[in-house]
Amino acid sequence: MTVASVRAGRRRPWTTALRRSAFGRAVIRRLPARLKRWLRVGRRWQRSIVARLRLQWHRSLQLRVVSTTLVLSVLVIAVLGFFLVQSVAAGLLNSAEKSAISQVESGRTNALGQVLDPQQLGDAEAPASVARSLARALQQASGSTGSYLVFIQLTNLTAATVHWVGRPDVNIPATIPPTLIKRVGDDQRVKPFDNANSAPITYEVTTLVYNSSQEASVPALAVGVPLGAFYQLYYVFPFTQQQATLMLVQRILAGVGVALVALLAAIASLVTRWVVLPVRHAAQAAQRLSAGHLGERMQVLGVDDLAALATSFNEMAASLQGQLRELEDLSSVQRRFVSDVSHELRTPLTTIKMAVDLLFESRGELDLASGRAVELLQSQLERFESLLVDLLEISRFDAGAATLDAELVDVCDLVRRSADDAQQLAERRGSRIEFRLPATGCFAEADRRRVERILRNILVNAVEHGEGKDVVVTTAIDSDAVAVSVRDYGVGLRPGEEQKVFDRFWRADPARARTTGGNGLGLAISLEDARLHGGWLEAWGEPGKGSVFRLTLPRVAGQELAGSPLPLGPDKAEIATSLGAVTSNG
Repeated sequence: MTVASVRAGRRRPWTTALRRSAFGRAVIRRLPARLKRWLRVGRRWQRSIVARLRLQWHRSLQLRVVSTTLVLSVLVIAVLGFFLVQSVAAGLLNSAEKSAISQVESGRTNALGQVLDPQQLGDAEAPASVARSLARALQQASGSTGSYLVFIQLTNLTAATVHWVGRPDVNIPATIPPTLIKRVGDDQRVKPFDNANSAPITYEVTTLVYNSSQEASVPALAVGVPLGAFYQLYYVFPFTQQQATLMLVQRILAGVGVALVALLAAIASLVTRWVVLPVRHAAQAAQRLSAGHLGERMQVLGVDDLAALATSFNEMAASLQGQLRELEDLSSVQRRFVSDVSHELRTPLTTIKMAVDLLFESRGELDLASGRAVELLQSQLERFESLLVDLLEISRFDAGAATLDAELVDVCDLVRRSADDAQQLAERRGSRIEFRLPATGCFAEADRRRVERILRNILVNAVEHGEGKDVVVTTAIDSDAVAVSVRDYGVGLRPGEEQKVFDRFWRADPARARTTGGNGLGLAISLEDARLHGGWLEAWGEPGKGSVFRLTLPRVAGQELAGSPLPLGPDKAEIATSLGAVTSNG
């Protein structure tokens, strides 16, 4: 697999993919510079707002509950309101149809006695005159409210012409549906001219259209019925009242829905607040407890589940406080014991060392076995003395009695001086130490003795675990910090050992024999020395690829660090080499 394919496999947002595509780049190049700036500013604002909303959404349980309640309430109320409005509209339409049929039945009964029969066709004006008078009579029944309109169609069967009688301000052909006229005409042809035989009433929903553009069209119900051989009676019932009723219902539903949603949101917020506030107080109390305020307790109110939570938290805090006090007492006793024992051992150790030195100087006068025993005694006594010194130093750190004697020093010079002991070990191992130091020096305020001890420990550790390979020491400086990294190519570190390596008496391989006299406290003391400076001592490693120990110190003692001049891990040359190998193998 090549590096390009690995990068291509990463998921990217569609906006980024569009901008990086050939089409997106071509479009962006043609945009004006001001528009590009506006787009960049808008995109930054959009990212900022989305990031804030997302952070607030994930951090606030109350916001999630209230928002979810609002959304679900709006959906439920919208669905219920839709079906309720549809039911009301259907009920109003059904009521309007029944009322219209009843009105048309009454009007037809009144009109049947006034229509002309075929024997009266001798007078050409008689049918039209009868239709007009009949339309006026039926229209007057609606009163001033204008609850319906009456139209009569007069068809001259001989001339095949159609005349409409009704209100002149209404566009009758556009108002009366052609399908309704056809159905009424069919019924008229089927039924004989007999007032005793009446055709069924036919109706259809339509739109009342006026000739004047100043009057708006309204939905209506058109009802038609034939009268005799060449009359057709039509009623048009506007849905003005029904529309007003339906709008009133919709407004009421909308107002009730908004009020109900707001009420549900308030209830959800209140209920959630009852639950969230104790949990929030518990989180704050837990934070204060973790910060060292062991006397922090929660207020217990009532006997419900939240009160049980507060009681359990208080019991846990009290138990934890008691155990921590016991541990502090035990730790204090242990520190005092180690310090006292270390001090008490110095006097007999000094006496024993003087005796061993005398024996070591006269070992030539002893036999071979006795001389070898004296040499072993001398080396083990040196190890014991080193362990005793480290124990005393650890006890000072534990007691908070360690002090920093800072002065302006050249860290590069300290690196060279600290490498003397490691250089001798490297020569015995068949490896060498390579220095990459700046020519101008690296000056900083530091405790010379403590920095030399840190460098000596990590250099000896690198040579010991370097498997006979070279060790690279790099130093760099910037405006705020000085850094020293020691790189070896030995056994490396397994995942999780980057922190364990600084534990006291920890060993990566307990079965491995020590050959350099280490006691397992060197790196732990080095870490405390770095912290005393306000600096960092960090480790990186991979099995079979070696490890890196990086020391970062502020140029001014005690100043807070923001970064390191050197990376923690393989240098850029190694990364470039490994990437090139992956590409060639891919």
